[in-house]
Order: sequence, then structure tokens, then C-alpha cells
Amino acid sequence: MKKSLLLAIFFFVLLTTYNPNFNFNSNSWLNIKQINLSNTFAIEEEEIKKNLDFLYEKNLFLLNTSQIQDNLMKEPFIESFSIKKIYPHTLKIIIFEKKPIAILLKKKEKFYITEKGDLIKFKEIKIYKDLPEVFGGDKKFASLFKNLKNIQFPLEKIKSYYFFESGRWDLILFDGISIKLPIKDYQSSLKNFMLSHSDINFKNYKIYDYRIKNQLILN
Repeated sequence: MKKSLLLAIFFFVLLTTYNPNFNFNSNSWLNIKQINLSNTFAIEEEEIKKNLDFLYEKNLFLLNTSQIQDNLMKEPFIESFSIKKIYPHTLKIIIFEKKPIAILLKKKEKFYITEKGDLIKFKEIKIYKDLPEVFGGDKKFASLFKNLKNIQFPLEKIKSYYFFESGRWDLILFDGISIKLPIKDYQSSLKNFMLSHSDINFKNYKIYDYRIKNQLILN
């Protein structure tokens, strides 16, 4: 054990004091010639690559990743990323995007809203063209969405969400059904709806009103 430690110290001193004939900064044999992005769906790769132009001809071995982070995180869709160096000339960046779950309409502006409640300025993106719309309640929506998932509500059936200043929600489904939720304990109302809606005797009703405690008004 002692011999191995002495050997390690010897090589450490040797490597830190040895002055090679080549210079990492001045030699191009490890300079970046190609940048590859992967796992992108919403962001425009060409725009990201344009922001990373400064990396070309930088030494791959001596790469400053903080500069990459500063530039990548300007893109609002990027949640995180990982970097892989492929010697001698390629830098591979794996992107992990934020995933919108709805489109928020707020004061005549539109945003994508994520499961964590992050807002991203809206732009047309094909893969997100069928997302439900949320009218108001941006600070309350993440909690509502989490509760819907917890009770396994069929989210794909929801067309839009409406928030009221009183603190409650209406859900509008694609089949035209409206679910009017109470301010408190709306999870039990949603569970009741899932049971009731599957019953053949409730098929003709389009409004399920749970606003009055312990009551269901059908229309």
C-alpha cells in the first residue's frame, strides 16, 4: 500500500512538472470541428448551434463547460443538458427539454405551461398543437394537474381549463361535457365524475355541477 502511494506521488510530480513540446492551446489536433445536438423536439437546432459558434476551434480537452451552460440556458425550453467529448474533434450535447402540458392564455398573451408551472413564451410547435388551453389560474394550475394525475383522471379527454376568481375550476372535455368543481375537496368530485360518467344512466348529461357541497346537479 505504501509502495503504491509513493509510486502515485512520483507520477503526479512527473506529470505536473513535465513540459512537453506541444501546446494544447496552440495545436489544432484536439480543436472542435463539429457540434452535434441530440434529443431535441421543440427547440431549433440551428439557432442553438449559432449560439455555440464560439466553441469552434476551441480545444476539446480544455473545454470550459460553464460558457456552454450560460449560452444553452438562454433557451427557455432547455431543462438541462449533458456533454460528451468525442475525440479528436466532436462535441456532442444531449438536450433535455421542458415538456409543456397546456397552453395558458393570460392577459391576451399565450404561454406554454409545464408540469412544474414554468411559463414559456408561445410559438407554433407542431408536436404541441393539440395541447389543452388554460384560461387563468397559472399559479394554481400545477397543483390541479398534479391532483388530476394522482387520481388517474383521463387527461387526454380535457379540452380546456377555466379558473375563476373565487378559486375554483371548470373542466371542459372534448365530448362537450362540462365539470364544475367546488373550491375545496374537488378531488372527491372528480372521482365521483369518473364513476358516474361510466354509468349508462348518465350518458345524456353534459353538465356535472359539484359547486354545492355534497351535491351533484346534472343538466
